[in-house]
This record gives sequence, structure tokens and C-alpha cells, in this order.
Amino acid sequence: MYWNDVPSMSRCSMVRHAGGTRRRLQALSRERIIEASIDLLDSSGEDGLTFRALSERLSTGPGAIYGHIPNKSELLIAACDSIVARALNVSSAGATPEATIRGLALRLFDTIDAHPWVGSALSRAPGRLPMVRILESIARPVCALGVPDEEQWATVGALLNYILGVGGKNAANGQLARTLGLDRSDFLGSVSAAWSELDPAEYPFTQSVAGQLLTHDDRADFLAGIDLILRGIDSSRRSRAAKAGASRR
Repeated sequence: MYWNDVPSMSRCSMVRHAGGTRRRLQALSRERIIEASIDLLDSSGEDGLTFRALSERLSTGPGAIYGHIPNKSELLIAACDSIVARALNVSSAGATPEATIRGLALRLFDTIDAHPWVGSALSRAPGRLPMVRILESIARPVCALGVPDEEQWATVGALLNYILGVGGKNAANGQLARTLGLDRSDFLGSVSAAWSELDPAEYPFTQSVAGQLLTHDDRADFLAGIDLILRGIDSSRRSRAAKAGASRR
């Protein structure tokens, strides 16, 4: 059957095809690709993130993905940025600068622990948007603490390096334990036993804390380090205030 010289069945199929195309375009949005990439990274690590695996998960061809994100490096950064943005998207209105820094640090620690690949992704993209987001989020409360301009870079850098360094190491340790099938309690127990047998004259500190390994909490230890840095910032502020008061007198 023809209608205006066009087969009527073709017209129907054209409508169906247009609808299918819209659905595929929606399924292949940049956001959908990033979410699928995060799923792959969480389940298989960086080695498991390939355009072939991603195209299979999305039921499409690699070429369609390339139209949104050009290569694996950019895909990894985009996935990392999405995770970091979620961790930072928490209001701290009304909180003190110290509380804001503690909350930010813990969220990043937990985020890297839940997504171990984020730490390595950040280390390979120091000037990209995910790192800039973190840098700005740390800098705002640091400035609110009254840290002088000439000390802000070093202060923000100390917090940044501590958060990402300790968070990344904790996540790497957890990932290694899962890969090797290690039980945390058993592993710490064996290390504790070995440390307790060290010569206390040669290794006094290590031998003395051997028992604490069994009960220590990685997250609490991490936060204790943040508090040490914050106390250092406060001590520096008090010292400046005291010097300023002395000079006025």
C-alpha cells in the first residue's frame, strides 16, 4: 500500500525507528556511560574498564561510546570526578571550619575506601577537575580559620596530601586483602605476634604497641591525624595572635 508515493509500512517503521533511536541516545548519554564505567571499576578495577566491556554492558558498539568520551584516560577521570562530586556535595552550613574539614576528610576517606580506584585516578590527574574540586573544598575552611595568605598553600597541601595519602593507602590495603583472601583480624594478629617478639631494646616503640594492632580502628586513626593537623593550625594562629599582642604593647 502506498500513501503519497511512500509505502505505508515504511512510514510506520520510520516512526518506530525514530523512537528506538531516541531511546538509544538516552541510554548512551554521557551520564549513563559514566555510571556504567563506575560499576565496572568497582567490580573489576581499572583493568576491567575497557571500551569492549563497557559496550557489552551498555548493549552498544564502542563507536557510540567514543562519541561521548574519546579514550579510557578521559573515561577514568570522568568516573572519578562523578564520585568525588558526590562526596563533596554535602552542605556544611553552620558548621565550624574545623568540623567542615573533619567531615570532608572522612567523606573522602570513606569514598576512596568504597572505590579504591579513585585514589590512583586522582594521583594520575593532579591538575584535572576532580583534584581541583577537592582542593577548593579544603581551601575554603582553611581560609575561614584565618590562615595567612602566605601559609595557605602549605596548609591546604598538608591536608590534601594526608587525606589522599592515608585514604589511598587504606583502600589499597583493603583491596590487597580482598585479592589475597586475607582476614583482617588474622592478619593483624600475626603481625601483632611478630612485633611482640621483637627486642624491646632495639625496637622499643614497635614492641610496645604490638597489642594495639588488634583493636585499632583505621578510620579513627585517620581522623586523629586530621585533628593533629588542626591543632597545629590553631597553635600557629595563637602564636601569631600572641606576637601581635606583644608588639602592640
